[in-house]
Amino acid sequence: MNIFDRCRYLLITGFGLGLAPFAPGTFGTLAGLLPAVLLPLWFEGPALIIALWSLAALLFAFGCAQTAFTARVFAKPDPGAFVLDEVVGYLVAIALYASVVGEPSALAHAIGFFMFRVFDILKPPPVGRLEEYPGAFGIMIDDVAAGLYAGGLLVLTQALGLIA
Repeated sequence: MNIFDRCRYLLITGFGLGLAPFAPGTFGTLAGLLPAVLLPLWFEGPALIIALWSLAALLFAFGCAQTAFTARVFAKPDPGAFVLDEVVGYLVAIALYASVVGEPSALAHAIGFFMFRVFDILKPPPVGRLEEYPGAFGIMIDDVAAGLYAGGLLVLTQALGLIA
């Protein structure tokens, strides 16, 4: 693998977290927690919202462009080690929450993480159908939908006063 391939391998495996021997999606989602927690150190208010959505969109586009690379490197159409989709899905959940509520607290991050994993694993309609799209787009888009569900439920949870 050349240096460019190594860099994209690192990105799509969540800096190796997707190589965990069990629950690679859960470990891979942790790679999304880091930028979601660090971005508020540099941005606040509308700038934070733009930064979160922009990073999610950039990583989504990058992930969708990895169809040929993924087919070449992994033996499966949706390999467990490919966790960039989990990173993007978690960022979508947090970006939605930040857009409606504001900067997420540590508790909001924890609950959002859990909610995203539940929606990503259970894949309620139409999330499960979205992964039928071919290539890396199909790998990525179902996690965006799971992130939207998780973010929406997280906003609702906060509106009901269950989290601060």
